[in-house]
Amino acid sequence: METTLLLCSQLNMCESKEKTFFKLIHGSGKEETSKEAKIRAKEKRNRLSLLVQKLEFHEDTHSSRWGHLAKETRVSPEEAVKWGESFEKLLSRRDGLEAFTRFLKTEFSEENIEFWIACEDFKKSKEPQQIHLKAKAIYEKFIQTDAPQEVNLDFHTKEVITKSITQPTLHCFDAAQSRVYQLMEQDSYTRFLKSDIYLDLIEGRPKRPTNLRRRSRSFTCNEFQDVKSDVAIWL
Repeated sequence: METTLLLCSQLNMCESKEKTFFKLIHGSGKEETSKEAKIRAKEKRNRLSLLVQKLEFHEDTHSSRWGHLAKETRVSPEEAVKWGESFEKLLSRRDGLEAFTRFLKTEFSEENIEFWIACEDFKKSKEPQQIHLKAKAIYEKFIQTDAPQEVNLDFHTKEVITKSITQPTLHCFDAAQSRVYQLMEQDSYTRFLKSDIYLDLIEGRPKRPTNLRRRSRSFTCNEFQDVKSDVAIWL
């Protein structure tokens, strides 16, 4: 009987030591719950703070973009009237270029102005690799037979470009660009001056929505890899 009591006492002592050891290592359940609650509360505050910052940043950026856009698209009738003085003046102004491009899209001939823009950007190239990559992209998009936005060029001009494209220079598209420029000046420009797009501008009327049956793939140098471009300033 005494032996049984002794064993029970030893078991109780072992159990008590184990509980004490467990508490020392892991802490009490209340302490653990309290720590977890504090951690969760801190994480929640951090998330809310980040969310507020993102919302404020988005709002500022959105307002800035819309303000910038509104400023860019506000063309005075006096400014628009100057575009009628010459085709050169029209293309020298960013708003004029944008309005003329919009007009060409209604006639499904925007490839002409996009080719001209691409050539202007190409002539700013400096590094040999940049010249080669841009020339190849322009040729494949606008010049070669069945190009996605093939411009209207005579056989001789296209042949000269085709022969020079393997070793292009900054002037390899000059003849073609001049030809397209003359075509736009003598044909499209005269119709633009009579179009609703231009008449609305010189009379100060709001821009009308334009319904198009196909979408233009505007020329950008994103089609090249590792090539920097200034073409964005034209559009």
